[in-house]
Amino acid sequence: MLQLDATLTTSLTDQIVEGIADKIRRGVLAEGVRVPSVRSLAQTVEVSPFTVAEAYNRLVAGGWIEARRARGYFVSAQRRNTPHVTTRPQVDDTWLLRRVYEDEGLLLQAGGGWLPSDWLYEEGIRSALRNMAKAPGDHLTRYGHPQGLPDLRKHLQWRLALRGIEAPADQIILTHGASQGLDLAMRLLVQPGQTVFVDAPGYSTLLSALHPHGAKVVGIPRTTQGPDVAALAQAAALHRPVAFFTNSALHNPTGTTTSAQTAHQILKLADQYDFQVVEDDPFAELLPQAIPSLASLDGLQRVIYLGSFSKTMSPALRVGYLAANAQTVARAAQLKMATTLTSSEINETAALLMLTDGHHRTHLDRLRDRLSEAQARVAKRLMELGWQVFHQPNGGLFLWAAAPNGLDPRRLTAAAATAGITLAPGRFYQPNGEDTPYFRFNAAWSDDSRLYGWLAAQAEGTRHAE
Repeated sequence: MLQLDATLTTSLTDQIVEGIADKIRRGVLAEGVRVPSVRSLAQTVEVSPFTVAEAYNRLVAGGWIEARRARGYFVSAQRRNTPHVTTRPQVDDTWLLRRVYEDEGLLLQAGGGWLPSDWLYEEGIRSALRNMAKAPGDHLTRYGHPQGLPDLRKHLQWRLALRGIEAPADQIILTHGASQGLDLAMRLLVQPGQTVFVDAPGYSTLLSALHPHGAKVVGIPRTTQGPDVAALAQAAALHRPVAFFTNSALHNPTGTTTSAQTAHQILKLADQYDFQVVEDDPFAELLPQAIPSLASLDGLQRVIYLGSFSKTMSPALRVGYLAANAQTVARAAQLKMATTLTSSEINETAALLMLTDGHHRTHLDRLRDRLSEAQARVAKRLMELGWQVFHQPNGGLFLWAAAPNGLDPRRLTAAAATAGITLAPGRFYQPNGEDTPYFRFNAAWSDDSRLYGWLAAQAEGTRHAE
């Protein structure tokens, strides 16, 4: 029935699962057909019954087969003959925004928002999970602390102090990634109809969340030194915002970093016009060297500081944090419990083990070097093709570049999608979704000659069409 190969890196259990699922997809095993018993298949393919039992459990969980009491296992009606179908997408903004977070079938995720798997801390995750599984206690089955794992918050107190941010452990709340931190900040600060400021261009997920929340969103232009302070002052006098959401270090999508001078001026304006600042800072650990942040200069009086480990360790980890003054954190903890109860203590424990295992610092050093080198190569290749680079970062994930004249951003994005390439057009990052010739490039994914060959072909095709 099945041919297994013990020399493959794929486990025997996985081979059984895929082999049976493939036969169901192709109709070799039809709906309602009984599959061999655990003992029978184990004898046939010469493996342990435990191996087959584990494979059958996975097939049941995946809906391929169903277990019938005292009768055995049968092909399920729901998954029979499920074909592998590749279709051309209907390319629109909704599809593209969703596709940024999917990877199946894509050739290049040039506009993606995360690092390739082999750039992340996979071995650290595996080691942490092994250690957690061996540890005694009920840490794998209980609800966590409302503010998050106490030992991780104490560790974060120390890590933030290295960046000049004085945040006692009881002024830190752990979140389900930085995204939950942004959501908590919005709920704490913004009522429907109130005005909030954002970077323009700015973080697309934040923009998507603010509009349904009922906020009036005003964009503050981004310069190479951070937000345009003159524009911020003028807008603050006119609109009287309740909050300014800004991404400080290695900004998404431009790659710029807010200078200390700009940060000082932002805080002066926040005090003058009485608004709060939400400093979203998930890329701080990727800076070649630490710089003063809004939170370090403010002492967490007007600033809510957000961080995350998703960008440097793994997006699957989903561990972030919010640091603020004691009153704000108390309100945030109540709101967190009212909406999601606690965050995952399993993930938080894994994050703590990874941060303290002795190899994390080496991983970060290597990651910073790789990104710096990739940034230089990507900027060079884009400029050789006539793209205009807004700012050339010396680290971080993102680079912001404008397409040459003659390349229509919408047509280019759609053509890329059908070719299996994810581009991130600038309109996704504008508060009002206006068209712009700029695109966000992820340096790690874009450091690939296939991308530039394709971009060159598109430019050549445009020239011939003229």
